[in-house]
Amino acid sequence: MKVHTLTLAILTSLVSTAVVADNVDPLKKAFIDDSEVKVQFRLRYEDVDVANVDQQNQTTLRTRLNYKTGDLYNFFAVAEVDDVRSTDNEPLIADYEYTQINQAFLGYKGPAETLAKYGRQRILLDNQRFVGGVGFRQNEQTYDAFSVKNTAIENLTAYYSYVNNVNRIFAEDSGKDEHKNKTHLVNVNYKPVDALNVTGYGYLIDNVNVAAFSTDTYGVRATGKFDLDAIKLNYEAEYAQQSNGGDNPTSYDANYYKLGAGINFNNFGAKVGYEVLGSDDGNAGFITPLATLHAFNGWTDKFLFGGAGNWENGLVDTHFIVTAKVVGLKLLAKYHTFESDYGSIDMGKEWGVSAAYGFKKHYNVSVKYASFSGADAGYGFSNDTDKLWLTFQANY
Repeated sequence: MKVHTLTLAILTSLVSTAVVADNVDPLKKAFIDDSEVKVQFRLRYEDVDVANVDQQNQTTLRTRLNYKTGDLYNFFAVAEVDDVRSTDNEPLIADYEYTQINQAFLGYKGPAETLAKYGRQRILLDNQRFVGGVGFRQNEQTYDAFSVKNTAIENLTAYYSYVNNVNRIFAEDSGKDEHKNKTHLVNVNYKPVDALNVTGYGYLIDNVNVAAFSTDTYGVRATGKFDLDAIKLNYEAEYAQQSNGGDNPTSYDANYYKLGAGINFNNFGAKVGYEVLGSDDGNAGFITPLATLHAFNGWTDKFLFGGAGNWENGLVDTHFIVTAKVVGLKLLAKYHTFESDYGSIDMGKEWGVSAAYGFKKHYNVSVKYASFSGADAGYGFSNDTDKLWLTFQANY
């Protein structure tokens, strides 16, 4: 296991905090009586078939151990270790054998409804379109950061974090498992009523390792829902503007748009969405290097573009989603069509289906399948691709 300097600093802070305690009772209460231990097992089989390339499959088991102390003079700590075992390491499948610290942070519950964290932590903002954890993969993306959240004003949540390292989903020996950062993330959410949930954000990403990932992004997102007795309506609308940041060698400006509307009745739902990751006339595209990319633009992950989430010609995604819940079984089907924002390039289409079932509170099983086809030839994403996942998860 790779030992990180940041982790050692956090553990030192914990010891220092414990030493100043007046007697053993507060320590016992925080570290034993009020502490929480959680264990999670996630077993997955994945099969990937890329036309004219290869077909690969892999079985992995992730074991996650999480420990959280109780409060000690408003301080608390979280430590989480992940271990993944695999039948093989397949280049087409982004899961690898590893044992590492997934989270290790010191938290402080301050005055005026303030929560601060220092150390390795999850950062999941809004729907994770711009900042997320890629939680679908066995190796989660976490952040070495200082963060602070305040909820003192009713219906308002203000969040800020400074990120100095991004722990990515890739293997330690890949050379791309960590990206040093000097990144500022600001997110302010206001939800006065169910019909209006609005967020303003500014994400100033300064990636030291990959300058092309450095961006300045400002945007606003609005969602809401209306309960009309048996029928429930929902919507989302989002706009963002992005330009080069940090030492990015490319000067550009690109826009992002997202519109969506849905309806739910009884145990059935339907949603239509339109998303544009724009292009600056083919010079550069609107990128999302910290996003949970697997959740957007198709499950086959054809448009990761090395983690940028877009290319210079931009991406337009029109999609339709249908959901149902039958005797505890959650069903979902979706269909995407993709095209470029610049250059009239047919980027293909994808359909996918999934089913998930939870039982006895601790267990969940799921199956997911996606098929991509029809892209114009000659591009890195043009090969037809089929992917299948079978997953069993247990939480204790």
